[in-house]
Amino acid sequence: MRAYRDWMKRGVIWADDRVAEFLQRLKQRKLVQWALAYIAAAFALIQVVDVVAQRFGWPDPVERFIIIALAVGFFATLVLAWYHGERGVQRVSGTELLILALLLAVGGGLLWRYAQAPRPIPISAAAMATAQVPSTRAVAAAMPIPAKSIAVLPFENLSADKNNAYFADGMQDLILTKLADIGDLKVISRTSTMKYASHPDDLKTIAQQLDVATILEGSVQKAGNQVLINVQLIDARSDNHLWAESYTRTLDNIFGVEGEVAQKVADALQARLTNTEQQNVAAIPTQNPAAYDWFFKAEYQANKAFDSQNAADFKLAEDDYRRAIVLDPGFALAYARLAYWQMVGHWFVAPLNDEALAKVKATIDHTLAIAPDLPDAHLALGYYYYWGYRRYADAAAQFERVLQLSPNNAQALGGLAFIDRRRGRWPQALATLQQALLISPRDAYLLGQYGWTLCIMRRYWEADRQLTRALAIEPGKTDNKDGLWRTRLIGLGDAPGARKAYDPLPGWRLDTPIAAGEIVALINPIVYPDVFERHFDAASSAWDSAPVDTDAGRLTRRSARVAIQVVAGRQAAIQPDCSQLKPLLDAALAKHPDVIGDLQQVAWVDVCLGRNADAIAAARRASEVMSLSRDAYFGAYALAGLAEVEAHAGAKDQALQLIDQLMAIPAGEVMSVTRLKLDPVWDPLRSDPRFQALLTKYSGVQSMAATSGALP
Repeated sequence: MRAYRDWMKRGVIWADDRVAEFLQRLKQRKLVQWALAYIAAAFALIQVVDVVAQRFGWPDPVERFIIIALAVGFFATLVLAWYHGERGVQRVSGTELLILALLLAVGGGLLWRYAQAPRPIPISAAAMATAQVPSTRAVAAAMPIPAKSIAVLPFENLSADKNNAYFADGMQDLILTKLADIGDLKVISRTSTMKYASHPDDLKTIAQQLDVATILEGSVQKAGNQVLINVQLIDARSDNHLWAESYTRTLDNIFGVEGEVAQKVADALQARLTNTEQQNVAAIPTQNPAAYDWFFKAEYQANKAFDSQNAADFKLAEDDYRRAIVLDPGFALAYARLAYWQMVGHWFVAPLNDEALAKVKATIDHTLAIAPDLPDAHLALGYYYYWGYRRYADAAAQFERVLQLSPNNAQALGGLAFIDRRRGRWPQALATLQQALLISPRDAYLLGQYGWTLCIMRRYWEADRQLTRALAIEPGKTDNKDGLWRTRLIGLGDAPGARKAYDPLPGWRLDTPIAAGEIVALINPIVYPDVFERHFDAASSAWDSAPVDTDAGRLTRRSARVAIQVVAGRQAAIQPDCSQLKPLLDAALAKHPDVIGDLQQVAWVDVCLGRNADAIAAARRASEVMSLSRDAYFGAYALAGLAEVEAHAGAKDQALQLIDQLMAIPAGEVMSVTRLKLDPVWDPLRSDPRFQALLTKYSGVQSMAATSGALP
């Protein structure tokens, strides 16, 4: 026992001697000084690389490679310092070599792991902006394709009259809607299938793109009162026909075909239906042939209107729905779809007044009285609460009810995601959008909203990719162009790239500014890249081509030019025009005191006139009308607008506080380090040390957000 204790004692003494000797060698070779000097130089280089990469749009793998190379260089520097201390080449013991080898191995392994995996973001003020959510592709790849999954491709119009395309389209949509009500099936939404051909050659590739096992194809031939419908269900993996049938009907007895087809498909896929689902599938929306026909025309026109975002197209669809309702006052589905599309037009094109919104609510109430469990009625009510009055809890309850009745409803999932954004629940919004994209993987709108959300969370390179993908699916989607424009200009500081996002240029949209409250909306996205690049005269001249033909439009053009000159520092030269504008804008604001666009115009004209307190008061009122607490999405625009006005009205302290607030939350569509560095609207703050401190504070956070996360 004594021998064992002596042996342990000698071992401890030997270990202590080795540690003391190792620490002495570290001191002789000044390893700590070498390490600190290298870290300081590497940090300075990373800052320079970050600025250059942001300005020239380097892809994030380039920055990652540079950082990894610098980290590997750190270990190499430690090795060189060890071997080449100030006294020349040193003799190194075997123990020292072993320790150095272990350090290099562990360091290299950690760096390799770091390079291969997304980086976690520390929990901080930026955590919400950079929270990780698995990608839609990763989620899909990790799950086997369900056997009970189906995509309904567009039905071919075999009618001699090609104007009957609306009828084939309507029949396909009704069958798809019936299938979507079956919870035991995974059903891909119409928006993801509508771009495919009716009878494509490569079904296997399409099934892989949509992540389904089966495809339903069909054709419709309508001649006078006669209708021939052919449908076939195909196993896309083996190309075998699972079921096929033809239906020869007249318009007088076509009712219920969509339910018959849906039931046969469910039987072929061995799907289990609840009693409620069986009733919903068998339900016949109308037995009036003419009402049926007008409903199909209305649906066809409404989808065209959503693509065009044109008020006249929405009016045509509304008229067709009303024709169907006149012919069948009990046509609940037509009422529900009319109300839904009225709310779409209200939100995206032309806001409805309180009286018109009350009529929409009456339509929905009437629909629910006729059909209390109609999913489309609850969907319309959800968007009425959401888009009409921002009653988020009421809207979410309706969307949840839709999903109980129709589990494959991507519009309801989208609604829940959008509500999460308004409430500032950004990771939840991403997760719900990904769930919706599993049902609707080729939905350009949902994919674009996913990209918008990434932009807001300052994950700009990912946002660029997703919005570019969405535009490749549907090139004309203006909302996705807006998102790509903001990602590139506000997020990445890429004015030429932002211009390319609008190719071809959209309309000026003077009656529906993209995001009222912020200076970009006033000056207009078509013009703002010139302001960003300090081409102020070109920006002002561009307004000559704007289609201004109303008094409101003329006031907007003059106010935009005032804002351009104020940002350029030339307000002294436009004092006469500002003096003339002031009473005109005040009169417009007196009629509508809470219109954010009018408040913004008044604010910038007041800045021009040196009425700084009035300018700040107007901009602050706009931020109160659309506050962050009311709407975490749009509230950021008005708050950024207030910061912009305060910067030019001499309220630097308040402006800097708002910038700090916006940079600490997901608001990447209005505020980024790159924009703060480059946009001339922030010139009044540029020489303030506190402004420079904010750039330093958030540069690292934005860099991490830009490179984090897997791509869907």
